Amino acid sequence: MTGTAGTGILRENRDFRRYWTGSTLSTLGSQMSLIAFPLLVLSLGQGAARAGLVATFSLVTRLALRLPAGGLADRADRRRLMLGADLVRLVALGSIPLAAGLGVLGYPQLLGVAIVEGCATAVFGPASRIAVRDVVSDDQLSDALAKEQAAMGTATLVGPFLGGWLFAVDRILPFTADAMSYAVSAILLLRMATRPRAADPVSARAAGGGLAGVRWLARRPALLRALLFGSLLNLGGAAAEVAVVVTLREQHAAGPVIGLVMACAGAGAVLGALAAPRVLALLEPGPLFLAVGVIWTFGFIAFAVEPTPLVVGPVLVLLVFLTPPAGILVGQALLTESPRELLGRVSTAADFLMAGLASLGPAAAGLLLQDAGIGRTWVALAVLIAAGTVVAAVPLLRGGSLSAVVEAVVPVLEPDLVLHSDPAAGMESGLDDGGPGSLEAT
Repeated sequence: MTGTAGTGILRENRDFRRYWTGSTLSTLGSQMSLIAFPLLVLSLGQGAARAGLVATFSLVTRLALRLPAGGLADRADRRRLMLGADLVRLVALGSIPLAAGLGVLGYPQLLGVAIVEGCATAVFGPASRIAVRDVVSDDQLSDALAKEQAAMGTATLVGPFLGGWLFAVDRILPFTADAMSYAVSAILLLRMATRPRAADPVSARAAGGGLAGVRWLARRPALLRALLFGSLLNLGGAAAEVAVVVTLREQHAAGPVIGLVMACAGAGAVLGALAAPRVLALLEPGPLFLAVGVIWTFGFIAFAVEPTPLVVGPVLVLLVFLTPPAGILVGQALLTESPRELLGRVSTAADFLMAGLASLGPAAAGLLLQDAGIGRTWVALAVLIAAGTVVAAVPLLRGGSLSAVVEAVVPVLEPDLVLHSDPAAGMESGLDDGGPGSLEAT
């Protein structure tokens, strides 16, 4: 089922290849919808605030269901959970072209799709992560995580440009393609020869309740601090996704141009995933997170000074470049250190921390853009990231492993941590986990 160490995991591990292919296509479809959703809302005559609200509805829904979904993944059949989630997302996204064809598509339906898609994604996420551990051996885990980061980067590279181009042809085409991606993902899941190992409800219950994952993370302050810093990056990144679209729209950029600029984030993610082994060999966690924070701060300032496609695109590449190594670092610590009976709850607790603030990003960006203007919005985001870097990333310079354990439990909402309450979706996406530049604990 798994190949030997040193061989290509996509060649040797058929089940991982099917999982990886389905996940990649699904992410590609979501990246097309990511840029198409605000464009569609704007084309319906709605303002920037409402465009951001659609993304926020999806993110808030995922946030509310993350911890319950982790407990469900620890107790239920993960394959059925993934299949069910894919089918629900297929129906939800498929309702958009259906309603458009009937001439009844409106803003309330888009909000409803965002909520339903958010619910299904919240269920799919933890079940998917545990399934990876079932089909990938420990010696191939790092390779599998790198392949997932590269696939996410490739999807975010191609998806926004393709979504912008399809939107220019027909504003409903990106959503049709996204719906079909979920159908393909479901088919590939059905074809997996090896079923994810059945959950052990007794062990899962013995490990504690829904907050057991939070308690496990609380004993690892370095990892917790990295997650909370990532949460702030995800807030800035989720806001930036909407801000970039609105900014370029104000510059009278066409849909394909906006898609091409957004695809630059994917280029940065692909390059970052390819460079991840060297980056992780050169940088300890502290310097790595500090570098991410500094680059993001000055990048947002550049957007305030010169918000043109020729500036925004290349800067996006730089912004996202270091987030895949950071995501691999955090994801490997979570997957290798977590007790198996707690893996679903630990992963969703980490997601909860990383996505909590990010869920407010799109709506906050829409309000800022509407009331303060483009330049001041980017300055506000730069100040936010700079403050988070000083408070959260600088203490990580003391070094040490992210998995280091303390004997006394550190409260998760300890005052010094709540102040710096994630790569980056950094740029967590509006409608699917792991948007461009997302600091995901993969």
